[in-house]
Amino acid sequence: MKMIRYTYLILLNMLNMFSFAADLQIGTSCVKITPPIGTPMAGYYYMRGAEAVHDDLYAKTMVIERNGEKVALVSCDIIEITAELAADVRKMAEKSTGIPQDHIMIGATHSHTGPVILSSSNIYRAEGKMYDLLLDYMKALPGMIAESIEKADNNMQPAELSFGTGYEESISFNRRFFMTDGTVGWNPGKLNPMIIKPAGPIDPEVGVLYAESARGKPLSTYVNFALHLDITGGLEISADMPCTLSEMLGSVKGEEMVTLFGQGCCGNINHINVKSPAPQKGHAEAARIGTVLAGEVIKTYARLEPLEVDRIKASSEIVELPLAEFSEDDVAKAREITGKFGERDAAPFMEMVEAYKIVDVFDRKGKPIQAEVQVFTLGDDFAIVSLPGEVFVELGLYIKERSPYPYTMVIELANGSVDYIPDRKAFLEGNYEPVSARCAPGSGEILVEKTLEMLNVLKNR
Repeated sequence: MKMIRYTYLILLNMLNMFSFAADLQIGTSCVKITPPIGTPMAGYYYMRGAEAVHDDLYAKTMVIERNGEKVALVSCDIIEITAELAADVRKMAEKSTGIPQDHIMIGATHSHTGPVILSSSNIYRAEGKMYDLLLDYMKALPGMIAESIEKADNNMQPAELSFGTGYEESISFNRRFFMTDGTVGWNPGKLNPMIIKPAGPIDPEVGVLYAESARGKPLSTYVNFALHLDITGGLEISADMPCTLSEMLGSVKGEEMVTLFGQGCCGNINHINVKSPAPQKGHAEAARIGTVLAGEVIKTYARLEPLEVDRIKASSEIVELPLAEFSEDDVAKAREITGKFGERDAAPFMEMVEAYKIVDVFDRKGKPIQAEVQVFTLGDDFAIVSLPGEVFVELGLYIKERSPYPYTMVIELANGSVDYIPDRKAFLEGNYEPVSARCAPGSGEILVEKTLEMLNVLKNR
């Protein structure tokens, strides 16, 4: 009798496992995408080539499936994902995995110590070996990212998902400030006596989407936090802060766990505490910040709530954003400045920023910016939104506060890169981000409206 009961329990456990497998499957992968030494580095308005590799760059993927419906979350340690790059990767991945292109979300962490990412609207010029290295890298990059998706898809297993939020306000700061002269400053410098107060908020929420196998093995942690990644600087290739974040979480959950960093809306956020005189640049500072963020994620592990993923839904729409305006005289002056590309002091910084914007917008020949808004939902409680630019924190907060889903992540710089997307208020205030923005005032609000519309449609579908 005992043997019959024991056999029954074993069979029941096996049936539960098979049921679990039919419900939720997850696969993860990590593929190295480090460019060769000498490759032009991204992020600044002058040319610089990589002289060494401090830590490798990766394309990391988590594929989630329930009853044949799949979505792929991809995070790449590069400054941006252009629309052309996203399209190439999606085509390759769909061919090798069958995952629909609009079910693939490809985000960039925004590391400023990675390669330049070329696109049709990218004003970048280099000569000789440096440019040849970049061209070769750009030819190989789509395949490497697609390989990450394919490997994750080939690595599916029964799994569970859980989600939680932490709170960390000591490592991110709004970089725009009300000044005593009546202006709004941008990165006005540490201990500047003209600073009155920040001109906007931060988003201290740390979103943690955690996956483990049916047997309790850690598979993946997707961390969503709003922090502009220009901490390390220099001429060494580096993933910046997410490198330490991944190492720290791996030391707790196991080195095989894949940590993805999804960049939050940080168009006006950085790591600089203007009230502190301490230097805040370099690998040590990136490691410090990554450690602090990892600590909050580890604390959040203890309060994760299981996600009941009865259904996966996906939606993607292209939104047209109006272009910034300028005069014909502005174009002539801008072309003169951009013609000096590569010279470190070709023009005053803000004039250079505006010149690049004007030439880029002019070359669009009046065609509105095509911006993709993408939404995935996992069950009734969780949604992840992606937007294609450097989005102001106020816009991301608005989406999260008004989402019909209890848990909502908002990822910027995904599936495309349309430069800065400020809110209306910032366009009136001026300075760096509005000067750089290719889109016209009100574009951010257009994206927010479309995002909330899509979230509500999926909630009721």
